[in-house]
Amino acid sequence: MVLAGAASAAEPIAIEAFSKVPEIQSPSMSTDGKNLVAIIALPGSDNQETALATWDVENIAGGPTITPSGDRMKFIYASALKADKLLVLGRQEWTGQLGGCGEGSMSGATKTFVTKTYLTGSDHAKFSEAFADNTRKLGISKQTQRCLELTGTSQLVHGLPLDPEQVIVAQLNELSLSSNYYLYNLRTGDTKLLFRGGGRSSPGLFDPRTGELVTRSQIEPAGTNEYELQVHVRNPDTGEFQKHDALSTRLSQRYTVGISGLDEDTGKLYVLTDLFSDRVQAWMYDPRTRKFDDEPLVAHPEFDIAGLILGIQASNFNRVLGFRVAGPETEEVYVDPDMKAVHDGLKSAFPGMNVSIADYTDGLARVLFSVSDHRHAPSYHVLFDRSQLVPLGASRPWIDADAIGEQKWVTYTARDGRSIPALLDLPAGWKAGDAALPTIIHPHGGPWARDEGGWDGSGWVPFLTSRGYAVLRPQYRGSAGVGRELWIAGDEQWGLAMQDDKDDGAAWLVEQGVADPDRLAIFGYSYGGFAAAAAVVRPDSPYQCAISGAPVTDLGRLGTTWSSNRLQRIMQGRTVKGMDPMRETAKANIPVLLYVGDRDVRTPSFHAKGFYDAVRSTVPAKFELIPDMPHSMPWYPRHQETTLKLIEDFLANDCGPGGL
Repeated sequence: MVLAGAASAAEPIAIEAFSKVPEIQSPSMSTDGKNLVAIIALPGSDNQETALATWDVENIAGGPTITPSGDRMKFIYASALKADKLLVLGRQEWTGQLGGCGEGSMSGATKTFVTKTYLTGSDHAKFSEAFADNTRKLGISKQTQRCLELTGTSQLVHGLPLDPEQVIVAQLNELSLSSNYYLYNLRTGDTKLLFRGGGRSSPGLFDPRTGELVTRSQIEPAGTNEYELQVHVRNPDTGEFQKHDALSTRLSQRYTVGISGLDEDTGKLYVLTDLFSDRVQAWMYDPRTRKFDDEPLVAHPEFDIAGLILGIQASNFNRVLGFRVAGPETEEVYVDPDMKAVHDGLKSAFPGMNVSIADYTDGLARVLFSVSDHRHAPSYHVLFDRSQLVPLGASRPWIDADAIGEQKWVTYTARDGRSIPALLDLPAGWKAGDAALPTIIHPHGGPWARDEGGWDGSGWVPFLTSRGYAVLRPQYRGSAGVGRELWIAGDEQWGLAMQDDKDDGAAWLVEQGVADPDRLAIFGYSYGGFAAAAAVVRPDSPYQCAISGAPVTDLGRLGTTWSSNRLQRIMQGRTVKGMDPMRETAKANIPVLLYVGDRDVRTPSFHAKGFYDAVRSTVPAKFELIPDMPHSMPWYPRHQETTLKLIEDFLANDCGPGGL
């Protein structure tokens, strides 16, 4: 059904279009350009199952080697390494005692998912747990051993692109429960210790050429309930690590100081920081003089610098080839002439699209890249010899782009004068002056996160706009990645000023003639689910209903679970204060739908169920506990089908008188 006021919208995009497994997901190419790997939809499964696929890049037309997911362990991610090795992530359901390990152990969860990392070759002949030391250690209880088997003990840290066989990995020491860092030979399994974990110290930057540790961080007390995050830099003359005050900050101040690389010509460090601006900029820091340069290396007046693009091949190794700007969607900007020429050529071939280079070989003989925008899910291609384009495939080729309308980056003023950025998505065919639209205020999770424009990987936004709804995604105070001042302004404002920002966005859309004031709703997931629950109990709600997915509703219980982690308590736990929805349930005044997965260990179901039980006698309320659904995507197709159907039906039938 197309909603009234949606002006010449196409047919709504079917739920199945968003729930099916993508045809192809996030392919990567080995640094030697020989292998290409991706997760694909298993042929013949009607896009219900995933599979691992590997192509010989010399013979892409010959098709990939395919290995299906198992009955329980499902492939969710893959990456081409080197030495003919692939890194593969699999995930499966797990029911049992977590034994004090992993997310959910503090809340007593017994139903979760286990994610494991495997190494295999391009022929998929053998899968082994990646980088793991599987020997039983004396002094480790069977319960702890089982727990570590479930959560995994190793991870890839750095690919060392010039080394033909070695990478840097972290392995958990099962006695100390801290990680040691090693050079790991992919062919032989041999290791060399680089850094021994433990105490308050953790590694920072590894030299991408040699693997040698260049910086490390250390947490030290700095007064009552305060800590200093110290950055120590290795002195190249003595080999000793020394504290650098210019790089060290108080944890509670929440400055960004990310050391992202080393300039081999000058010995200076590349640092991404907001020490000198409300936005993250790229600076060069000289460890010898202990001073930053006088001017930033790269800065943007409106948005953060999301990262530097450093060369990974012999001919351009460790040189700054470009940078990424965290604009409405992340944009790559190249300054290296060769990379810029290729990138500009690809943008010309795909006008108006976001082109992102994923991998390339030396001399740019082979370039793997993706193309997308807010109307088109990513598609993937290989450029050969700067002239021949070979498509790998589109992730969701069945989506009708004409059913998706316009997307804008907008700014509105909150009631206290603060400027709030937002993404506004409109139904296809709607234009200014048309009838005002039913509108969804859609706050992101986190809350220390932000929304990005372009294709919405969750599918929620195009699902809603194709049904005639306008969707506003406010970057409310407390959002990270859109300025440090806006981020910190959310401290202790849960359900208060953070919530005002969402309501003020709704009021602004009404003023603009976009939103019908009698057809407003709020829908969020995770922290966004908290915001939806808060809207239910706030007085004078502008919304006709709320949809709360996987919410936190009881701030008191949330604080208890966070207090066991001292860093999280300092950096975020102390900021989670404000209006607690569970203490205000008697004031509920609009209908609400709550849903959560029974394997969600991040926002356990007691939050949604407790809130539902408390308001159901006051307002129309629905609650759905979804079998085998975790907190974070990727979900099984049936999970997306179930949740989208719940949302669709609730908005149409239960959102205020006559539905939205």
